[in-house]
Amino acid sequence: MIPNQQRMLYVYLYPPCFNERGGIIPPRFGLKDDSDDRWVKFKREIERLNTSAPSGTQYKVVFLGRHGEGYHNVAMEKYTAKAWMSYWMRLNGDGELVWGPDPDLTELGVEQAKDAHRAWKTELEYSIPLPEKLYCSPLRRAIKTNQITFEGLLRPDLKATIVEDIREKNGVSTCDKRRKMSEIAKDFPDYPFEEGFTEADERWDPEVRETPEELDTRAKKALDMIFDNDEEQCMSVTFSGVAHGRMTILVISITAHHGFINAFRRVCEHRPWTLPTGGEYL
Repeated sequence: MIPNQQRMLYVYLYPPCFNERGGIIPPRFGLKDDSDDRWVKFKREIERLNTSAPSGTQYKVVFLGRHGEGYHNVAMEKYTAKAWMSYWMRLNGDGELVWGPDPDLTELGVEQAKDAHRAWKTELEYSIPLPEKLYCSPLRRAIKTNQITFEGLLRPDLKATIVEDIREKNGVSTCDKRRKMSEIAKDFPDYPFEEGFTEADERWDPEVRETPEELDTRAKKALDMIFDNDEEQCMSVTFSGVAHGRMTILVISITAHHGFINAFRRVCEHRPWTLPTGGEYL
């Protein structure tokens, strides 16, 4: 379990207002401060909070990104959510669209990921802190979104770790069934897997859909992992300018899905909001 004092940090944020087809990444990823030195002040505040925090308390900055539009999202729009949940989600396609298992990004989904990339490049001009550790769902649409989002922005050896617990709400829907580990590794050879990741998808059940409570438990488990692994060898520069050596990982990126992100929000006691496909938020 996550100790009560280990709370995730959400400060200086606008209430998110998203549009499914555009305007899905809020200015400055939601940071209210629009001054030229906004991220310098933000980093300074994070340092202050961690320096003055009592023993056992940590503050981390988490950037949550939802995958860009996939073919299953198109199918859901085509048939309505009600018809999708009652029938179509159990199939792999309809003869026109293929959405299972593990669908790819659409052309719009690729453009949404490029929008996220451009948003990061814009904020780098104002010294936004880049992620020191990245985690990603094992589903293709999430990995590809992560790949496009951070292409050329991070050092070449820093890739997101693929984590089973960060996948979408599981079961019944074929779009949420992942491929074999060897198939994922073939498509994304530079992406490491968490220890214990299995070759076959042992979690997806064609008859049983994961409950919100089970998803919350899984999100808590992922957060425990993030906090437990906070001290790692990291070659990037810290907020204070010290490079190399063991240090606390403060800035984290998670590329995931609607269901997981909502569970993340609930277990962190964050206010309600919905991140659309391709959205990214602090």
